[in-house]
Amino acid sequence: MPFTIDFLNNGRVLEWETTADGAVATERDDYTPRFYVAPRDPDADIDLTALQLVYDQHPDVVVTEMVSRRPGFRRDEEPVLAVDVSHTDRITALARQARQLSDYPVGDLTCFNVDFSREFRYCLENDIDPLPASELSTLRLSVPVNETSNDIYGQLSVASDTVTGTPTEILTAVQAALESHDPDVLVCSTSEIVPTLYKMATDAGVDDFSMSRWPDVDYQQLASRSTYSSYGRVGHSPARYNVPGRAIIDESNTFFYGETNLDGVLDLMSRSKKPIQELAWASIGNVLTAIQICEAHNRGVLVPWNSWRHEFYKEMGTLHDSDRGGFIFAPEVGVHEDVHELDFSSLYPNIICTRNVSPDVIRCDCHSDRDDVPGLGYSICDERDYLVDVLQPIIDARDEIKTAIRREQQRGEPDEERLAELERRSGALKWILVACFGYQGFSNAKFGRIECHEAINAYAREILLAAKQRLEAGGWRVVHGIVDSIWVTPDPNVDDDDHENLEVLATEITETVEIRLEHETHYDWVAFVPQRKSDAGALTKYFGKVAGEDNFKIRGIEARQRSTPLFIEKVQRDCLEQFDATRSPDAVLHRLQDAVTRLHAGTVPVEHLVERNRVSKPLEGYTKNTQNVAALKRARDQDLAIHPGQDIEYVVVDDEKGSRERVALAHEKIESYDVSYYETQLIRAVESVLSPLGWDQTEIRRELSESRELELTDFPRTSNK
Repeated sequence: MPFTIDFLNNGRVLEWETTADGAVATERDDYTPRFYVAPRDPDADIDLTALQLVYDQHPDVVVTEMVSRRPGFRRDEEPVLAVDVSHTDRITALARQARQLSDYPVGDLTCFNVDFSREFRYCLENDIDPLPASELSTLRLSVPVNETSNDIYGQLSVASDTVTGTPTEILTAVQAALESHDPDVLVCSTSEIVPTLYKMATDAGVDDFSMSRWPDVDYQQLASRSTYSSYGRVGHSPARYNVPGRAIIDESNTFFYGETNLDGVLDLMSRSKKPIQELAWASIGNVLTAIQICEAHNRGVLVPWNSWRHEFYKEMGTLHDSDRGGFIFAPEVGVHEDVHELDFSSLYPNIICTRNVSPDVIRCDCHSDRDDVPGLGYSICDERDYLVDVLQPIIDARDEIKTAIRREQQRGEPDEERLAELERRSGALKWILVACFGYQGFSNAKFGRIECHEAINAYAREILLAAKQRLEAGGWRVVHGIVDSIWVTPDPNVDDDDHENLEVLATEITETVEIRLEHETHYDWVAFVPQRKSDAGALTKYFGKVAGEDNFKIRGIEARQRSTPLFIEKVQRDCLEQFDATRSPDAVLHRLQDAVTRLHAGTVPVEHLVERNRVSKPLEGYTKNTQNVAALKRARDQDLAIHPGQDIEYVVVDDEKGSRERVALAHEKIESYDVSYYETQLIRAVESVLSPLGWDQTEIRRELSESRELELTDFPRTSNK
């Protein structure tokens, strides 16, 4: 089956398949993508003849016909107008015309199967599984950050070799690597490498340079760069390019490849019918939508261009009750011994599947008198809906992979490569399952409905409360709980003989709620961290020592934050080791003092002090002189293009300054750093470790300033055995 599909300007299509002798192309000149037009209201008396006549006269339309299709999951087959187009690039413009014709009032017509990505559309319409029949070969090309904005590269990494020199020397190295590796996939640090190399070849007069497998086309630009905002977070989408015969993975514009490597990407390709290049740049929601579209296609259901699902009428009391998230038990700040973490397996997806929560059956007319959703009064039809059929195979597949992971781990000598592959595949499916819940409340979701989102939360709250009550009845005390996880420790007020076995309790709860409750982790101890400016517990900040293992489970604190410099992370982890060994704040402070001493001595490598932060707006959009602003000014001085949504990396060299001299970019030659600033960051990180014991930054600084001798208890406990 083809792993990538190219669309040429003359309407021809190239299907590329892998073989033992390399990739081969099958050329097609008969492909005509199709979209549909239908009345929005199934009961409306609308004649589509006038629209069909207009389309029949359009030069970009190949043919039109009236066909029977289902415009929705809860609608029967109806006559709709099918429009076959000469090229995928013309579909959107032609669909807009249906909305602009005076013969039809605005809103009376709607278009279907319009905004599909082109390779996905091709696979869907031709029933193609894009999963390659054999292993794909790859070649990585990367440029250092200080070269990314240059028209001519002076340095380029090809595979594992760094090439420097003249444009001709760099182009020769790239061409040689392409010929020797003949890669199916080009993994690029930025996709701008493609047009830059071609420009270098033109300027240097290198006529025979080519990255393409097709002689007539060098490369194509698929999309320009853009900035977007999603859930209050600014993102950047780089320009996208296509090289015929080779899929491009842009490391600066990929989620699944970065999170799960090629194994996770390949696992999702067959489920979504998205070839590797499109899946690499797709978001989680984009892939989930593709999987849902495949299910709709299999059922003969058309996909709306825009979502028009209205929110059902709700009384004020229902609005109040429904506008809530999952249930949360405030964590008890402090250090707790002998703690067990229990998690419901894929809670929200399993709620959807076990309770049949789906857009087309929620609050159905046929069961309007029923109160199925706890606390909300929503009914749910008995007829199984499409969302269950979308998610259940993914849940089952991930369960099978997790079982395979456990079997591999239990082997005397596990196959680490096999284990890594399984974990990456499991991770890819996990992200899809995580997104399916939020997607139901997304206003632009093609098949979502806010009432599904509300119902899922309502069921989740009831399930977690039921688990809490049964665990407490079994002699366990809940110290924290959030959405789908619950932490318990033996209740000291209950006799040891009355503590029911957790595995037995978990099995009983599983049978009651019909969703598996798993024993996730046993901790020797776990510490819940308070909020920065409150004694209340932070919901997602904790750390604990996993029983019987050498590692810690850490959530929310500096060692898990993407902006934290490596030096700060290592010191915090070292402090956790000391805390575990001694339970002594003094031992932790001793490690902190040692780190501060190294900072003042100037012996910390500057590359271990690099901070990485996301840029949220253009330089001109900032009103305060933050570190990001200083870094952006330095980047502009060096002609480096850093767009909103991208990361910028720097070292703080003098935080007292308000200019671009405040920081130095990570790729610059850095001779010093701001000791006071990084000392404050260290103290803040150690505060996270000691705050469950009641320590704050003021007390930590006071202890550091005092000269004292260490107590014997400051040192790790040793065994007499």
